[in-house]
Parts: sequence; C-alpha cells; structure tokens
Amino acid sequence: MHLLTVLISTVCLVQAAAFDNTRYDNLAVYWGQNSYGAVNAGDTANGQKTLSYYCQDNTIDVIPLAFVNVFFGIGGAPSMNLANTCNPTDNATFPSTALPDCSSLASDIKECQSIGKIITLSLGGATGSVGFTDDSQAESFAQTLWDDYFEGSSSTRPFGDAILDGIDLDIESGSSSYATFLSKFRSLSGNASKKYYVSSAPQCVFPDSALGATLNASDFDMVYVQFYNNPCGLQHFNTSSDWDFGLWDNWARQTSINKDVKIYVGAPASSSAAGSGYQDISSLSAIAVQMRNNFPSFGGIMLWDASEAYANNRYDQAIKEVLVAAGGTGFTYAACSAPDYASGTAYQAGSQVSYDGYIWQANYDASSTPTNDPNSEWSAISACAGGQSVSPSSTNTPTSSITPNTRSTSTRSSFTSITTSSSGVTRPSSSSSSNRHCSLVSMTTGISASPTANSGSCAGVAAWSNGIAYTAGQRVVFDNHLYTAKYWTENDTPGGKVKFYAALRQF
Repeated sequence: MHLLTVLISTVCLVQAAAFDNTRYDNLAVYWGQNSYGAVNAGDTANGQKTLSYYCQDNTIDVIPLAFVNVFFGIGGAPSMNLANTCNPTDNATFPSTALPDCSSLASDIKECQSIGKIITLSLGGATGSVGFTDDSQAESFAQTLWDDYFEGSSSTRPFGDAILDGIDLDIESGSSSYATFLSKFRSLSGNASKKYYVSSAPQCVFPDSALGATLNASDFDMVYVQFYNNPCGLQHFNTSSDWDFGLWDNWARQTSINKDVKIYVGAPASSSAAGSGYQDISSLSAIAVQMRNNFPSFGGIMLWDASEAYANNRYDQAIKEVLVAAGGTGFTYAACSAPDYASGTAYQAGSQVSYDGYIWQANYDASSTPTNDPNSEWSAISACAGGQSVSPSSTNTPTSSITPNTRSTSTRSSFTSITTSSSGVTRPSSSSSSNRHCSLVSMTTGISASPTANSGSCAGVAAWSNGIAYTAGQRVVFDNHLYTAKYWTENDTPGGKVKFYAALRQF
C-alpha cells in the first residue's frame, strides 16, 4: 500500500508539470457555454457539467473558460457568463456590478490545475460587448483582470482565491488597443509566481479581420485557428486554394513576435457545435496527423466545446489518442521532393513545386512566384528541407508547361480579377489587363458570358450600396469592378479588408 501511494504521488507530480507548449499533441477544449445543451435542450443529461468533471483523465491539456463577455458593464466592472454553471442572472453578483460570484468553481479550478491542466480566461465570444476606447482603457482593463482573476488583489474575485493560468482572446469584432492590453498583462505577469499563457482564437481567413494586427504586434503562445464556419474550414481541407494552414505556419515562423508560437487546428466537437466544418473522427484524425507531420508550428487540436465532445462519444478522447500516437515531440522536415520552382514556367492547376522551404500546389494555372499571401496563385501544403531557397532568375516568357498532380482544386475566393485560361480553370489575372469591359466569368466553369464590348459597365448589375444586405452569388459594381458576394453580407465594402466579395473583372 505504501508503494502504491508513492507511485500515485509520483504520477501526480509528473502531471502537475505536464503542460508543455512545445509539444505537438496538446488538446485545448473550451468550457463554459454549454454548447450541446443550448442546441439540445431536451437532452439535459448531456448538458454542461461542472469544470472538474472534464479533468478526470489526461485527455484535455488546456481549458479556456468562456467567456468574460462584457468588459465595462454595471459600475464599470466586467461581467462573465458561464451559461448553466454561473451567470449574472442565476447567481449572486458583487455589489453594484453584474459580475457573478462563481467562487464555487475555485476548488474545480485548483483540482484541474493540480493534475497538470492549465485553465485560462477567454474574453469575448461571438456576442460579447467588448473593446476599448483607447490605450488607457485597455491598460486599466488588464489591471482589473489581473486583480480579479490572477495574482492581484480585489474584493470582486469571481473565483475566490483560485488563480488562472492565462488570457485567451476570442474577439470577433473590433481590434483597437488589444496589443496594448496584452502588453500590460505581460508586464504584470512578468515577475509573477508562475508562467502565464496568452492565446487567441482567430478565424481561419487570413489575416483575421479582428485580430490580425494584434497577432502581429503581441507575444502569443498558442493560436487556436477556427477552421469552421468559414470558407477555409475543415470541410475544404482537400481544396488547396481554400485550406490555408500554410499561411498560419508561415506567419508563426516568420512574422509572429514569438517564433515558437503554436498553431492549433480549431474544430467543432460535434455536428451541432458549428454551422459548418465538423468532421467525423476518422477525417479529423487524418487531417491532424498530416498537419503534425507537415508543419513545425502545429501544436495540436482545439475543440468547441467540452459538452459537445463528451456527448459525441468522447470525441476529445479519440482525437487526443491520435495526437499522442503521432508523436508529441520532435519534428522532421519532409524532403522538398517536388521539382524546384522555375520562373517563367506556366504551371497548370494542381502542379506542385518546391520553393523557399515549402512544397507548394498551384491553386489555378499559375505563373507567379510562390508566396505566402492569401491572394497567391499557390498554397503551401508542407514545410520542407533541401529545396530552392532563393528567388530564381526571371524570364520574360513561359518556357514550359507542367502537368498537374491529381488533387481537388477550386477557384479561390479573392479580390483579384479573374480570367479564363485555356485549360478552363479560373485563375487571377494581372491587374494590368487591357480588357476594360466587364466580362462576366463563371466562378465554377470559367466560361465567359458575352459582354458588351468596351461598354465600361455591366448591364443590369446595380452599384453596391451601403446598408443593403446581399446574399451569396449576388453581383454588384463598385469602383470600376464587378464583384460577386461570397456569403451573406451587409455594410462590407467590396475590395475591403473583410473579404466577402470576389472580384470578377475590372472594367
């Protein structure tokens, strides 16, 4: 019995130091919004349980608590809503605030931390009332959170004496002063008693419209990219022009302040967890293993959320087992096995080349140099070693044509003009095209409709108007370009930062 006690104690000690952000097999699972219960109200048995319920095994490594959804509420204090577990309506709040007293969760938080999990505080959410008016307000809010949730001192501590492990930004609108907020948080935590982590959950569309500037300016440890409810979601993994993990890998290793930041593939934990992007466990497993083997920035999987995962036959446990089997440490770069990119060559859609540390696949008929840009003709499908690392000399005209490999391709939604190639695959054309008329091009077949030559307008197509809601497929004219809406959109300027439109032709 004494030996058993010693062994158990040893295991607990190992677990207590278990979280290692350099690993490739970490699993982050959001908790707090009772996602399954919200959409399956009749199935109360599978609704969200208390936090400690999800900490009874080694499956989950990081649990972001969702959400602090109000930054400056009643009395100027933040507010937090943890759905059926703790919220301002059903629980007592601190005097003159809407901040709920969730101190009953203190023991749960400590229990989870004691077995090696980190518990972070997620800010925002899809419906959050969040944001700052200026840098001063952002710094003040960082101090407030430090005092309420971390190692500061406050009379309004929602989790009592429990101390969380970091901040997560799930900001889906606005971006002002978040870099200042994080800088202040890093300053406060710099000399603290333990390491604090900073993560974010941007949309997969790169760059993220809300967090793009903050990601570039701040020190992040983990980035949980939401590959769902987006055109670059998991459902489009086999379409190189849509799946953009390569862009995030390049950002992590070339642009991010922290060159060791880890990129997680964010996924819905069941079919009811998101509008699109859910994959059965076999499909997600294959994607996870491929990303783990192809990109050194890969850190693991993020799931939304715990209630959905548990109701879906322990989806979390199944993907964790796959991650562990794929290997938690070490990365071996694949050989740059595709032919070196040759400037001046006309490549057909689906062709693969090696260039500048990546294997690339042509999204369309391509002639430009591969580059990690969302509007590129190419997508990086794997990091690699041993290939071409410098820009080759250019030639004036294509010298050869390369036959593509077999892989699904489609027209990438972008703001560049589109023309038709001889192969029938649509691709971006040069902005210097001499075709000034508005040529209507099918986004799926590449077949041009008959335009009115040199008319300078598109007959029957209305000018874009702010305040009108457009649905997917509707066409508008704006700034001498013809655009088609990619999704439902309102007040989003064609050609702007938030890319809700695809440009068909300049005229």
